Amino acid sequence: MSNDIRSLGKSGKKFTNWATTYSCTPELYFEPETEDEIRKILAYAQEKDKKVKVVGFGHSPSDIACTTDFMISLCRYNNVIKVDKEKLQVTVQGGCLLKELNDHVLPANDMALSVQGAVCDLTAAGVISTGTHGTGAQFGIISSYVVNLELMKASGEVITINEEVNSELLPAAALSLGSLGVIISVTLQCEKAFRLHCKQVTNTLQNVIENLDVYVTSSDHFKFFWYPHTESVVCFNTNRTKEEPKVKSSWIWDMGVGYYLLQILLWFSTFFPSLVPSINRLYFKLFCSSSVERIDRSDKIFNFNCLFKQYVMEWSIPRNKVGVVLWELKEWIEKNRFPAHFPVEVRFVKGDNIYLSPCYDQDSCYINIIMYRPFNTLVSHETYWNEYQSIVAKHGGRPHWAKDHNFTGTEFIKLYPKWNEFCAIREKMDPNGMFLNANLERVFNSRPSPSRNHV
Repeated sequence: MSNDIRSLGKSGKKFTNWATTYSCTPELYFEPETEDEIRKILAYAQEKDKKVKVVGFGHSPSDIACTTDFMISLCRYNNVIKVDKEKLQVTVQGGCLLKELNDHVLPANDMALSVQGAVCDLTAAGVISTGTHGTGAQFGIISSYVVNLELMKASGEVITINEEVNSELLPAAALSLGSLGVIISVTLQCEKAFRLHCKQVTNTLQNVIENLDVYVTSSDHFKFFWYPHTESVVCFNTNRTKEEPKVKSSWIWDMGVGYYLLQILLWFSTFFPSLVPSINRLYFKLFCSSSVERIDRSDKIFNFNCLFKQYVMEWSIPRNKVGVVLWELKEWIEKNRFPAHFPVEVRFVKGDNIYLSPCYDQDSCYINIIMYRPFNTLVSHETYWNEYQSIVAKHGGRPHWAKDHNFTGTEFIKLYPKWNEFCAIREKMDPNGMFLNANLERVFNSRPSPSRNHV
């Protein structure tokens, strides 16, 4: 059997995440198509004393998917298993892309996900494993919509987890960082298909912060973008509607011309960083200074273009800390004249009871900072990253699991009331640590292994 399973794997296959910020070369790379193949791979890994890392689309901009042992991609394990129109639930294999659900499956059945993040090129297993979120004061992270999971343990046993069976595992398995086993299938609670009306309007940072509760609670899905080196903010006030679709777009962006011009400007700024404040102001004046309204299918409003490759750091903080964090960040950027790119994205998420959710037991705000990589150019960002982390850490910040951070279990045990409970479940489900990699070993303060390769 060993030779048969080894023949399914590829050696020398280099994995690189979407942002091209991390890469690794696993000893063997697998793309199983059946549950039985996954089980045999795990048995072979146990035989050879190898770690196993499961990867989805690879969109996470950190090293959470990297390994030098065995890697399992779920790209071929991606079928839709069941659509329950009565319960408004969809059951999919772990590798099914949200894009497939958005483009075909859900519209055909008059259904939609209640909330989504910025991109849909993400697998169902990856989305819930990393705590992907959207925005909306009454909407949780996507993991909070999980109603059933089938999980394959290191032993090859598949267990069902829901509110009736193994219910004690649901708050852990709904967001597990991939540390409990292979997600064979997941059932997501949906709702009837709906359209969203998004009003994009300009504002000032001070006004938004002073009236934040009004803005957050007066829209179903409120978020805002702050443009560093300015006082300018773009607010996105988004509500459910029965109006017919209406989309206003700019030809310069539809043709890709705007993206290319922006890359050129930011590429020049890598040689002349002092240009960045002017680029931020110019972009805001040309493309954000006028109000825009869009009405479209929900996923088309939730999702948007990430422009191009970028470094990303994102933390969740208690909602009442938004103002103090943004003022401290703004003060540091201006005092140090750091060429911070636009935008700083601010979104709002309802609290939940999922053990490793950054929103555990608190309504939260996610603040996302970026530095673009024009034409994949290396861009200095480490000082910005370190300062931002130090600011949010002072105010109870919890890092987005898919993004870069320097925290370990020493910090997490103070931030997560159910940290010890999760660790006990993980150690019971995977006593030999098969599903750990360098990233998770840092998170859980386990023994280190050098699989991280930062680009």
